[in-house]
Amino acid sequence: MASGSQKRLAKEYADCTKTPPTGMSIHLANESDLHKWHVTLEGPAGSVYAGGRFGLIITLPTDYPFKAPDVRFATRIYHPNVTNDNQGGICLGLLKSGNWKPSTRLLSVLEAIRGLLAEPQPDDPLEARIAHEYQNDRKEFEKNARSYVNHYAKGPVKFDVAPPNVNASGSSKDGAAPSR
Repeated sequence: MASGSQKRLAKEYADCTKTPPTGMSIHLANESDLHKWHVTLEGPAGSVYAGGRFGLIITLPTDYPFKAPDVRFATRIYHPNVTNDNQGGICLGLLKSGNWKPSTRLLSVLEAIRGLLAEPQPDDPLEARIAHEYQNDRKEFEKNARSYVNHYAKGPVKFDVAPPNVNASGSSKDGAAPSR
């Protein structure tokens, strides 16, 4: 089964690098390891994230595609669906373990994350305070989001995000749910 998984990963990586989603570039973190990808995502035009460059780290489990990838922002971002810390956890429905389907392609995951930047989903937040601000004081949200872009998402992307701080029960010590 491992060789089937490796073939799938190799094909998906080739597909994603040959015709990457709009505004993205994709590279392996280590050329000999298909299980960790580095993605640079340009903030979508017309969004508060426009002009920013965001790093995503995709870690694929050994039993991928039967288990969802772990996707995290390496770049700090002010967003209701991303943890407002250096962990960068993402709340995206298709990555949740109960929703993940082995037929889902990483290209679809990347496009969904780009869509999340263009249109946040405040009804399913990881950051309730930011979601509340997004829904009730859009000008303040936009000001804060642009401030984060200017502070964290200008210049070259750094992929040295801290690993999740996970305790024995499998939940993070800071209360953030990992993307699964």
